Amino acid sequence: MAASSQSGSSQSGSVKKFWLLGGGVLLVIALYTGGWFYAASALKTTVLKAIAPRDQAGVSGECSDIQFRGYPFRIGLFCSKIDVDDNVNGVSATFGALRSAAQVYSPGNIVWELDSPAEIRTSNGLSISAQWTNLQASLATRLQGIDRSSTVIEGLKAMAFSSYTGQTMSFDAARTEIHLRQNGADLDGAISVQNANTAIKDWPQIFPKFSASIDLTVAGKAGLIDGSDRNGLNGATGELRRIVADIGDGKVMTLTGPFSFDEQGFLSGKFKLEIEQLGPWGDSLKQAFPDIASSVNTATKLLKSLAGGGDKVSVDLVVNRGNATVSGFIPLGRIPPI
Repeated sequence: MAASSQSGSSQSGSVKKFWLLGGGVLLVIALYTGGWFYAASALKTTVLKAIAPRDQAGVSGECSDIQFRGYPFRIGLFCSKIDVDDNVNGVSATFGALRSAAQVYSPGNIVWELDSPAEIRTSNGLSISAQWTNLQASLATRLQGIDRSSTVIEGLKAMAFSSYTGQTMSFDAARTEIHLRQNGADLDGAISVQNANTAIKDWPQIFPKFSASIDLTVAGKAGLIDGSDRNGLNGATGELRRIVADIGDGKVMTLTGPFSFDEQGFLSGKFKLEIEQLGPWGDSLKQAFPDIASSVNTATKLLKSLAGGGDKVSVDLVVNRGNATVSGFIPLGRIPPI
């Protein structure tokens, strides 16, 4: 009897341990699943901020036909369309399908792809439409938000129209790269384009096909990368360390200098414009745009006289609340507010 009683007690203890272990496993699975869906929701918020960085107050973002995939080892977000409305800043945007993912063990490092087309409209009359063949991006987050981001766009074609000035600008590039990072309180940016074309209505057609790179810092605007800065670029100041435009064979333009935007979004700045191989630049421009050959000849002669007859010239490009001039007296045109 004693042996039988001990055997039954042992079996009862084993069953209890089994159920406790099973309950513990189920609890861990439940907690992991809840954490996975929480991380998936955070992924959605982070990616939407990267696409359209704005403060959350007054901003609504919709991810149509949303699906979360990859459970349990990968976090994936899929949407058929992205819509963003910023009622505070008067910006609305639509984008194509979105695919994003992060590893469970590293949810702060996110990769994503976005399909075209894109349509962006602002309350100050600026509208932008764009298409591309491929857009891939990555970003790294920390407790304060997005720390850095990188975007590569293949086959970009874009057009911008300002109802404020009536100007239209078209742009296309074989490859575009955009890199942003927080540098303390400042925002560092590096942008490059390859095999690009641009045209601005009613402006001198300065560039034939070219490659270019931009390196700049915007003071106190680290929060622009993820929308935690509520004021945007209005009222911002910065330093343009270097813009380089290269049309090949040593024909290079370089632009440097400080800049600022006023509260209405107009650009001001005093930039140093350097042109190497001025004569060949003029010849290339006349070949690319024969309709403005006489204007190119006039400008080349003027710049050569400023350079003392040499083939390398350095002039001041002055922008005062959107009005662009060479050395403050040769008008180029008007830049619309951002």
